[in-house]
Amino acid sequence: MSPAPDTLDDKTIVARVIDGESELFALLVKRHQKAVFGLGLSFFKNTEDSGDFVQDVFLKAYRNLPSFLGKSKFSTWLYRIAYNTAVNAVKRRREYQSLAEDAEIPDFDDPQQKAEREASREAIRDAIDELPERYRVCLDFYFFYDLSYPEIEVVTGFPVNTIKSHVFRAKAMLREKLRDEAEWELP
Repeated sequence: MSPAPDTLDDKTIVARVIDGESELFALLVKRHQKAVFGLGLSFFKNTEDSGDFVQDVFLKAYRNLPSFLGKSKFSTWLYRIAYNTAVNAVKRRREYQSLAEDAEIPDFDDPQQKAEREASREAIRDAIDELPERYRVCLDFYFFYDLSYPEIEVVTGFPVNTIKSHVFRAKAMLREKLRDEAEWELP
């Protein structure tokens, strides 16, 4: 008895889709569409364009599935397609917004806590928005997508040392900006 399709790992599913079981591609879409949609929101800032982006990315992935060699995780390969698709679209539109924009705020019972949390979130969002785009992209992949430096290299094409430098500089810039913000707001 073969394992249930939804228990298969991505590489096995890819191999089976390439071998003709095209219906299994829906499992890959189901597993990764939320992350691709989140990346789309970072670039396009609205759900309609992000939904179109998801369809475009998965269509490209399906068409290029035989080029997936299994040297990296499927998600890394997919994010590379998504990133390139988004960057090409952004070149036409010139906009990018960090995933920090969509970070969830816990629901506090205390209105004061909720207001403080919202003010903190706004300060962080503003500070991230002021970062250079290449820093924001690396920061998003590192913190929000939990990708390793080598995986970010595959996705963005930036060398690992450049990514490390971008993340380090972005954190330093955020720390400085947020410290300045906190000092300014002190009574």
